[in-house]
Amino acid sequence: MITGIVNSALEATITLRGQDLTGQTQPIDAVIDTGFNGFLTLPPARLASLGATWLYRGQAVLADGSVQTFDVYTVMVIWDGQPRRVEVDSVDAAPLAGMALLHKHDLRIEIVPGGIVLITPRP
Repeated sequence: MITGIVNSALEATITLRGQDLTGQTQPIDAVIDTGFNGFLTLPPARLASLGATWLYRGQAVLADGSVQTFDVYTVMVIWDGQPRRVEVDSVDAAPLAGMALLHKHDLRIEIVPGGIVLITPRP
């Protein structure tokens, strides 16, 4: 089970642990974005600090209809207590957790400031 909190802007947030090449972990505070079908976005500096492995250049259509090109990396995160390698889009903005990360999980959000965010594996 993964827990988080709804912030004052009514964003559902969670804190993940990113694992660098030496096995040390760093907290990653991310907003859950149900309109993002990828795994995770991180700023370039955070990717560098985690020793992320570059995979390829990708493109995405944003909510405003514009197309953005970005680098895609892999990073190890601790997900529900277990290491999990995920694809991460390099975006110079606040980290987002997408629907691919939540695949095969249930998401419950109490949509009030301070509300509980609960992610549980599906049976």
